[in-house]
Amino acid sequence: MTQVTQPLFGEDSASDALAEGTVDVVVIGGGAAGLNGALILARSRRSVVVIDSGSPRNAPAEAVHGFIVFDGTPPSEILRRGREQVRQYGGRVVQGEVVSAEPAAPSADGDLRFTVTLADGRSVTARRILVATGLTDVLPQVPGLAEHWGHSVVHCPFCHGWEVRDEPIGVLATGPASIGHALLFRQLTEDLTYFTHGTDLDEDSRARFAARGIRVIDTPVTEVVNDTGGALAGVRLADGQVVARRVLAVGPRMQARTQGLEGLGLPVQDLPNMARGFASGAAGFTEVPGVWVAGNATDPVAQVGASAAAGALAGAEINKVLAIADTDAALQGIAEVSLKAATA
Repeated sequence: MTQVTQPLFGEDSASDALAEGTVDVVVIGGGAAGLNGALILARSRRSVVVIDSGSPRNAPAEAVHGFIVFDGTPPSEILRRGREQVRQYGGRVVQGEVVSAEPAAPSADGDLRFTVTLADGRSVTARRILVATGLTDVLPQVPGLAEHWGHSVVHCPFCHGWEVRDEPIGVLATGPASIGHALLFRQLTEDLTYFTHGTDLDEDSRARFAARGIRVIDTPVTEVVNDTGGALAGVRLADGQVVARRVLAVGPRMQARTQGLEGLGLPVQDLPNMARGFASGAAGFTEVPGVWVAGNATDPVAQVGASAAAGALAGAEINKVLAIADTDAALQGIAEVSLKAATA
């Protein structure tokens, strides 16, 4: 399998200074989920630091689609606006890569503490953590496939479907989920070919494909073929035949970005659609006290809008938990003062 490495965005290279002392929340990940979580927290007057590695999953895409108001907006522009808005309310966005995140000694009043360390050696202490690291797409090892990722090699009919409508589309199967994938892309074109590529396709599915006019090819695909201009022109099969296609739909294996987060002890689980990510509950709650997860790191099929909403829910929940902790600390302080007065 080929892991897709996304290019860094250069349009917004400014990085805020890393906060000193203890902040309320460190958000690990500067995509839609992380930035929206940070926005909610900053607007609640929480001190929040977003650690952004600058390598968003959707970097190759020309535009985000299916997100009301922002439909057609380049991903880099959405992130630029998001960073700007977080900063508007006092939040900080720090460019850097997290190499470790782990629990630290609690405060004097018993409140949780975490230490987050960056690759350059800087560190920050936080009361709570929101993990929004996203995921990495792992493509089949077919020569020429990765270079077209996000353009003529696509994975989501809702994100890219309209843009490839009526084109000759090929579905390169990666597992059982590709069967449903094919039916969704059939909605977008009448010229659809399904390459089983070593996966199983039962007779019922073959009959259903035949009813919809979907051609099935069982000969393995060996490489992607380009035209003289470098555009995707088709695929070459193991028998040498070239099948002309302008678009390939591929369901990649999706892996949550977990590097550097091992010290948090977050449980990881297999998720639908060939994915592996962090386990979480309502509003991003995890079984690790003080740590929440939002976005593609826990929900691999979430589009930009859904990831942003998940970040907002997690941010609101974190603020609520912190408000309770602040009140507990205030009560404890009053009790300690009263005890000292009584024993003086």
